[in-house]
Amino acid sequence: MPEVMFAGPDGRLEGRYHHSSEPNAPLALILHPHPLHGGTMNNRITYAMYREFEKMGFSVMRYNSRGVGRSQGRYDGGIGEISDAAAALDWMQMVNPNARGLWIAGYSFGAFVGMQLLMRRPEITGWISVAPPANHYDFGFLAPCPCGGLMIAGDADELVPEPAVHKLVDKLNTQKGVEVDYRIFKGADHIFANHADEVAAALEDHVSTVMNRHALALAAD
Repeated sequence: MPEVMFAGPDGRLEGRYHHSSEPNAPLALILHPHPLHGGTMNNRITYAMYREFEKMGFSVMRYNSRGVGRSQGRYDGGIGEISDAAAALDWMQMVNPNARGLWIAGYSFGAFVGMQLLMRRPEITGWISVAPPANHYDFGFLAPCPCGGLMIAGDADELVPEPAVHKLVDKLNTQKGVEVDYRIFKGADHIFANHADEVAAALEDHVSTVMNRHALALAAD
């Protein structure tokens, strides 16, 4: 998986990028947990999602936001990190101008950043949010949410209690045309230490289901 350095709004950003052998393959961008709590692109769940998209034939990137690893700049409370995610997306789209679809997948703080990016980039076709910190951040900006996605919570998560995520899911599911695939992992805490394979399997199941549905809809047109 080649290392890449690309221009961010606050200096160069470091990433790992896998280019699919399939022409015009769909894209996936993976966002890591909170940088002030040890979150990096090498986080186990972040890496598991990256590998799963790679196996599914996507061109996929994970990267370190500002101030993490070899990425330049300093932590910016989430605002600058959204700009970093947009820069990562710009880089991927420049390399893949004819990609069929675009997915974002974030874990914890990365899920918050990913959902913010979703509202700014209409070309995003699907999303994965693992343990979105619904009790720490206001997700009211998802109005209207442009598309459905997969949300995962652990029923033993003390940092982001499952009922807080459930409340967010219920809110999104009332929106017209939005369907959230919500999965609760039994025994999983915020680290999802023994659940990386389960997260990857849920991602594969959800993404392949959505993409097959889109393919059938296009064929019917």
